Amino acid sequence: MKQLLICILLISSISLAVSQPAKLDSKAELKQREAKLKVFSEDMINGKHWYLRFYADSVFTRGLVQALKVKNSFSYPFDSIETISKLYAPDSSFRIFTWQMMKDYTYYRQRGAIQMRTKNGSLKLFPLFDASSFTNAPNDSIRDINNWIGAIYYKILLNKDGNKNVYTLLGFDENGPRSNKKWMDILTFDEEGVPHFGGDYFRFETPARDTVKHRKPVLRFNLEYKKESKLKFNYDNRTQMIVYDHLISEENEPENLYTYIPDGSYEAFTWINNKWEHTNKLPTQVLTNGNAPMEDAILNEDGNVNQQKLEDMIKKNKKLQLEESKEENKPAKPVNNKKKPVLQTPPQQQNEY
Repeated sequence: MKQLLICILLISSISLAVSQPAKLDSKAELKQREAKLKVFSEDMINGKHWYLRFYADSVFTRGLVQALKVKNSFSYPFDSIETISKLYAPDSSFRIFTWQMMKDYTYYRQRGAIQMRTKNGSLKLFPLFDASSFTNAPNDSIRDINNWIGAIYYKILLNKDGNKNVYTLLGFDENGPRSNKKWMDILTFDEEGVPHFGGDYFRFETPARDTVKHRKPVLRFNLEYKKESKLKFNYDNRTQMIVYDHLISEENEPENLYTYIPDGSYEAFTWINNKWEHTNKLPTQVLTNGNAPMEDAILNEDGNVNQQKLEDMIKKNKKLQLEESKEENKPAKPVNNKKKPVLQTPPQQQNEY
């Protein structure tokens, strides 16, 4: 009787095991979750109405957190999700996700999270909350994850300050209807591994030719410029400098940063003695291989404004501005020409993640 009971229990156990689906491995599970996230990541940008974009953002955020909870998710690239930035630190100690939400052409907010690498593959995540709208002095404070100055990051650099790692983040902020911003922020981690943004790592020359005075302390750096302009602001591997366009007001209104445009000359930051040392005027011979388009420069060789070129650029920008105004009543621009699925009504059911 006892042997019969054991046989029945064994048969029942085998039957139960066969009836239950095999558990997905981490990579397969992440791939499935990524496919679902991709739809909502596209709707965040391409949703016809702002409430559909915000709904998609909410579902995407929760879904991303659930995906990152899968063991060893740190090494999973999420390559198919193209509407967010995903950057690994140069030493692979963390990666940072950033993206943007748009209500209309006057309202932009950034979202973000820092995922730390862990030895056991578990999740250690720091969500970032954009507080840009709640400060008039974003450059003079050390900030934590709860009052982050939001940006979509496109470059991470690593330098050393003694034994301390100093990460420099370069990012973009669409800001508002008349201007964009580019940011250069500092990221460090304290002894407990908690991230902090901003730091005393900037040193400036006397801004003799700058109309915007850099007031100390400067704990992060940004440039605001006219919406239709294109601003170079990136790290140059050959010179090991962060090089960016020098800006002037095209309408001689230095107090209005939305009038600022590149004049064809450059400024730069160089890491020297554990600081980002600023150079007011970068010698043009430093920028070779087509990096110094001086044929379009507004300044002449003496550093004076070429009035004709300035007027030509103003006309060009006004034409672009007129074209842009025709787009004001349209939804957010798609990231590519592929047809995107669009949510038609805000679903009422529970989040499937």
